Amino acid sequence: MPSSINTGLVSGRCQSDQQSLLLQLKNSLVFDQSLSAKLVKWNSTSDCCDWPGITCDEGSGRVISLDLSFELITGGLDDSSGLFSLQFLQSLNLSFNIFSTALPVGFANLTDLISLNLSSAGFTGQIPIEISKLTRLVSLDLSTNCFPGSPALKLEKPNFATLVQNLTHLTELLLDGVNISAHGNDWCKALSSSLPNLKVLSMPHCYLSGPLDASLAKLQSLSIIRLSSNKLSAPVPEFLANYSKLTALELSSCQLNGIFPQAIFQVPTLEILDLQYNEFLQGSFPEFHQNLSLRTLLLSGTNFSGTLPQSIGELEKLSRIELAGNNFTGPIPNSTANLTKLFYLDLSSNKFTGTLPSFRKSKNLTYVDVSHNQLTGEIPSSHWEGLRSHTHVDLGYNAFSGSIPSSLFAIPPLQKIQLSNNRFGGQIPEFPNVSSSLLDTLDLSSNKLEGHIPSSVFGLAKLNVLELSSNKLNGTLQLHWIQKLPNLTTLALSYNNLRVNARGSNSNMSSLPQIKKLRLASCDLGMFPDLRNQSKLFHLDLSDNQITGPVPGWLSALSLLQYLNLSRNLLVDLERPLSLPGLSTLDLHHNQLQRSISVPPSYITYVDYSSNKFSSFIPPNIGNYFNFTLFFSLSNNHLTGEIPQSICNTEWLQVLDLSNNSLSGAIPSCLIDKIKTLRVLNLRRNNFGDIIPDKFPRSCELKTLDLSGNNLQGQVPKSLANCTMLEVLDLGNNQINDSFPCLLKNISSFRVLVLRNNTFSGLIGCPQIEGT
Repeated sequence: MPSSINTGLVSGRCQSDQQSLLLQLKNSLVFDQSLSAKLVKWNSTSDCCDWPGITCDEGSGRVISLDLSFELITGGLDDSSGLFSLQFLQSLNLSFNIFSTALPVGFANLTDLISLNLSSAGFTGQIPIEISKLTRLVSLDLSTNCFPGSPALKLEKPNFATLVQNLTHLTELLLDGVNISAHGNDWCKALSSSLPNLKVLSMPHCYLSGPLDASLAKLQSLSIIRLSSNKLSAPVPEFLANYSKLTALELSSCQLNGIFPQAIFQVPTLEILDLQYNEFLQGSFPEFHQNLSLRTLLLSGTNFSGTLPQSIGELEKLSRIELAGNNFTGPIPNSTANLTKLFYLDLSSNKFTGTLPSFRKSKNLTYVDVSHNQLTGEIPSSHWEGLRSHTHVDLGYNAFSGSIPSSLFAIPPLQKIQLSNNRFGGQIPEFPNVSSSLLDTLDLSSNKLEGHIPSSVFGLAKLNVLELSSNKLNGTLQLHWIQKLPNLTTLALSYNNLRVNARGSNSNMSSLPQIKKLRLASCDLGMFPDLRNQSKLFHLDLSDNQITGPVPGWLSALSLLQYLNLSRNLLVDLERPLSLPGLSTLDLHHNQLQRSISVPPSYITYVDYSSNKFSSFIPPNIGNYFNFTLFFSLSNNHLTGEIPQSICNTEWLQVLDLSNNSLSGAIPSCLIDKIKTLRVLNLRRNNFGDIIPDKFPRSCELKTLDLSGNNLQGQVPKSLANCTMLEVLDLGNNQINDSFPCLLKNISSFRVLVLRNNTFSGLIGCPQIEGT
């Protein structure tokens, strides 16, 4: 019997020519042996049919399947490769490599191929016509996860119709990310005429346009349709409901419009429906029946409306529901409690009313977001009992009341609790088992919570965000307690009845975690906390704290700071100018700052120096720092001199408030005709003289113009009629000599007009034009 092994071909043994070709292929490919799981194990001492990635025909020993996916191959494949001599290959998988070259035409030699998978393999450029010669293909996958601007595969010459015309046996066509750039009637008719047996059609991100041509209705075997992120710009056709085998329909981000056919919801085989981010697509839900297969329902960012039917509870297979950002109304049906397989629920940003149903039966539930609705009532603790998989709950921006359910804090894997902007009252529950807690976000801000902050909060070692602002919490909190929260990056305790004590030793303060956002407004601080070591801080709010003395110089060492609010304190000076290159918001209003005005950093967008004791002039070069400034206020100070011309250099300023000072001179005409973006100009209660510049441009965007309480003379400028968005005009308490300003009568947005204490004469009102 042993001698017979050498006299004939042994079933399943690799043929020597096949092994030679494979070793030649290995030697030509460029790959990292330390990262390889397949090629690295190919060697001449073992049977190639036993090599990873190789399947041989049991009868002939010929290689019929080659899988080199995820080998991170970076090159070495060209038309001379031994790969293209493996002529008996029926299946070839080179997916998830990094070839970064054009597709070799040698693929045309592999005429026995039934399955070709080159997805995310790094091939670029034109898909060669030779691919269309693989007439036995049943599955073709050339998809790529390309990013905008990166090289990608494309179909120009040949075009899409030419590629598929001979591939009549295809049942799966996946071209994700391939630049096809074809019109609806072209690519739809190419599919319907050439691929009668198609089951899987996947062409998202392919630069396709619509509409979906009626010829697609011929493809009655279609099971999966993925066309997301194409500019179909058309309604969803009714004929899609006639696909009796349809399991997945994915049309997100396709600029769809019109009314979605309700019959598609009723396709018995449909498991996945993704219509997300089609803002002009309208629709509503039908009544559902028991025999539907829906598992995933994604409608976020569309324009659906109506109510959720009670019959949604009949969809017993439903596991993922995303309806965020629509116009749904009415209650969330109690029948959702019957969706035992539900693991993801997002109903945020709708108009749902009523109470929250229980989720106790949904044992696999991990994510719940019903924020930004109009939900009310108390939430029984029993609603959350028994849940063991929950990681995320967001009930924010509703009108829930009562106590926070303690069972919510007892869910072991919970990572995010967001309950802000509700009416929850009572005390914050204690957290059991804090040592094993995974909680990283606790946001209870803007409620009616009372009492002390539970001590267990400071045992949540993984906590990253702690937001408790705008409640009625009381007691004293030692700032150094947060050193027990080493991962904390956001701390917000503003607007409670708390007293935060920052008078710790330097060692205590230096051991605080690296905070990025610190909001301690109205926390009775009385002094600056020593934050000089907080090098990652980019948002700091210490407003309304009775802090006295100067603004410390070490603030300028916080180089990442973008937002600084020190308003409503008793600050008298800056120890040094704020040299913070990234600062975009600076709010110092309602302090006792005096001496000269410090010029702000160059990238500032919001500056408020109002209600201080500045008594100097406005720095002549201040406008040179307003490259991106939108808001600038120096109101309620003691400033003198003229408005510097440099303020007109800004291109983005929307609000300029210099009211209640002692500024004088003429109003610079460039304020009127050069700052095209200005919405609010408030110069009231100063000593400006001369006339109002008659330079209001046709592009005027002013909404509020307040020049009252000055010494302005002359007439109401005729060009003011160009300000067609004007809502408030106050010229009171000046010396203007004119008749009633009928030139403004066509401004439909007008709400307030004040002309008192001037020398206007004539009739009040405007004559009617005959025939109107």
